[in-house]
Amino acid sequence: MSKFGKKKKGLPAVNTAALPDIVFMLLFFFMVTTTMRETDLVIEAPQLPNATEVKKLEHKSLVSTIYVGKAKDQAKFGSGDKIQLNDKIATVNDVANFIYSEQEKHNPEEIPYMTTSIKSDVKASVGTIHDIRMELRDINALKVSYSTRKGDLANNLK
Repeated sequence: MSKFGKKKKGLPAVNTAALPDIVFMLLFFFMVTTTMRETDLVIEAPQLPNATEVKKLEHKSLVSTIYVGKAKDQAKFGSGDKIQLNDKIATVNDVANFIYSEQEKHNPEEIPYMTTSIKSDVKASVGTIHDIRMELRDINALKVSYSTRKGDLANNLK
């Protein structure tokens, strides 16, 4: 019998000296790569219609979005369908100025590739969307995309 017992060697402690550096690198990475929301919705968040054939837009920087739906503050803006361009409620006549201002932000070579996306509520009037399309046709902004959800078309009627 020995007087000295064998000591069990456990796992060494994890070195946490580099942990704060890693945390700050991750924090900095997410701060740099995160994009903030560009517009605040003045209309209620549109419930997009369903579609069976859905395709993602490729160049999001070349997309101008027009929102159509009911206003959140109907006492201020009234009832009925409202059109939102950037952060303001607008009329159909303001669509042309909106598209021209969006085109000014880009190079002339990119203008033919610009797309106008219409995010419309399921219950929005087709007449409002038709008026927007006619205004876009008048100013030769012919690339129009309708934002939808992927799903069964029968769910639109509910």
